[in-house]
Amino acid sequence: MEKPNILFNFSNIAYQTYFNSKQELDLVNSLFFDAYRLGEVSQNIAIAEPVLRDADIVSIDISAIKYTEAKANKNASPNGLTGVEICAIARYAGLSDKVSSFGVYEYNPKLDTDSQSAKLIAQMIWYFIEGVNFRTKDYPFEKKENYKKYIVPLDEQTINFYKSHKSDRWWMEVTTSNNKRKTTLIPCTYQDYLDACNQNIPERWFKALKKLN
Repeated sequence: MEKPNILFNFSNIAYQTYFNSKQELDLVNSLFFDAYRLGEVSQNIAIAEPVLRDADIVSIDISAIKYTEAKANKNASPNGLTGVEICAIARYAGLSDKVSSFGVYEYNPKLDTDSQSAKLIAQMIWYFIEGVNFRTKDYPFEKKENYKKYIVPLDEQTINFYKSHKSDRWWMEVTTSNNKRKTTLIPCTYQDYLDACNQNIPERWFKALKKLN
């Protein structure tokens, strides 16, 4: 990507390594963007929730779903997300207080001979709307009494975690080290908190710090 890089954040959920060149993956890593392999997401769909909670725009390519469950795309692959997984992702997007745009793209009705892809897309939209209906409006951080604060000291810094009383969701605090010292909250998981308690800096925190600095 040519400098200056004005894209602050980009996340890719459920990519398949053999469809991406090493140069592309290295670029994503060098910009400290989030990218999760299909296997990681399938093993633990909850890792996608903080990513979607922090998103403004969510775009789903129908080819990310395995062919047997959504074949209405010429690039459909034997491997991919299942219908259950993509509906969970759609619901996470709906639950996010930040998401203002949600779309499903690359659907080709000519290839959808049994209408199964259309039915799955309809269900994804239903789950997104359900998520919107259950938004708790606990983001961004407003009243401190609505959160429980956990202070985790590490070797070289301290990370503050916050757990919402409304939704049981977690955030962690990132403070920049440049001249314009600024503190921001980023979504995280309970596992990130446990990692910090075990003296392991959460990767999500590290990437956010690098981007902010």
